Amino acid sequence: MKYGVCTLSMAPVRKSPSSRSEMSNQLLFGDLIEILDRVDSWLFIRSVFDSYEGWLDFRQVTEVSNEYFEKAASAALCVCCDPVGILKDEHGNLKVRIVAGSSLPGMNDNHFEIDGSHYFYDGNSAVMHGNASRENICNIALAYLEAPYLWGGRSPFGIDCSGFVQAVFKIGGLPMKRDASQQAMQGNTISFLEESLPGDLVYFDNEEGVIIHTGILLENNKIIHSSGKVRIDNIDHEGIFNHELQKYTHRLRLIKSVIA
Repeated sequence: MKYGVCTLSMAPVRKSPSSRSEMSNQLLFGDLIEILDRVDSWLFIRSVFDSYEGWLDFRQVTEVSNEYFEKAASAALCVCCDPVGILKDEHGNLKVRIVAGSSLPGMNDNHFEIDGSHYFYDGNSAVMHGNASRENICNIALAYLEAPYLWGGRSPFGIDCSGFVQAVFKIGGLPMKRDASQQAMQGNTISFLEESLPGDLVYFDNEEGVIIHTGILLENNKIIHSSGKVRIDNIDHEGIFNHELQKYTHRLRLIKSVIA
């Protein structure tokens, strides 16, 4: 087995081995991967964080040693929570700009290494270990407001509904799966919306009963979710009511709590 790590700010993971194929996911800086196969210049990879698979251009990932991979995979997860962070080398030169949700494996005193290459985080409070309180989850979610919707995206510059939930909870200290239908299998079911709390997750289905959308509950019967952009709408037992369109846009299927 070969391993790698994303050392770019973002890298598209595609459905098939072609630059014209749709982006099904996105790696962020520090994401560890297992390399499962190779076809020409394309790697079939599995993300260690959520086991999501897809195709990645080999030029957009740095292959690492087995020793480094094992060390990084077992290290405490440190996550960037600034919309944009700066990583420099030991001489103070810019190495890469990173986005919220990026992983900083094994960081100590604003410094970490990736297979011998040194990185220094230029910031203080921008990096944090997770604190999965309801208040913290809601505050992290609000920081993504107005981020544009992007299928497969996981960054403040483009993010889909399940990527939004995953990113918020990753920064908050709780790992979530990648797709809404996978996330809906996590946590404990809540029977009624009136019994839910801010920070709980809600899921919505289509006419075939397939879960296709998700979001995070806020106070006062509000939901924050990525639909066109990250936005706040009203929610009731029927679903999401878009105040701009003056109609229901998503049908409520399930309410889950993943916060203790």
